[in-house]
Amino acid sequence: MNKTYYVYILTNKWNRVLYVGVTGDLLRRVYQHREKQIPGFTSRYQLTKLVYFESFKDPTCAIEREKQLKAGSRKRKIHHVERSNPRWKDLFPGIASLT
Repeated sequence: MNKTYYVYILTNKWNRVLYVGVTGDLLRRVYQHREKQIPGFTSRYQLTKLVYFESFKDPTCAIEREKQLKAGSRKRKIHHVERSNPRWKDLFPGIASLT
């Protein structure tokens, strides 16, 4: 069985705050953020909308990509979101097929 790793960006309903994360189970992790099961930054700023993700077969590559995105400017993060999701639609409903 091949494991897939994901780098993702969450935002709030106003698209004002961005959060970059990495996980081996995107559906579970985003669900945890949405339900505020994880105390901290994402629950404090109500970051429940998945607007961007990339998949990787190698966890090291996923972690390196997360670091790249985190180190980039807000403008660069917005560029990544708008290139693949110009309307900033919540992608969570469509990721059930990833599991």
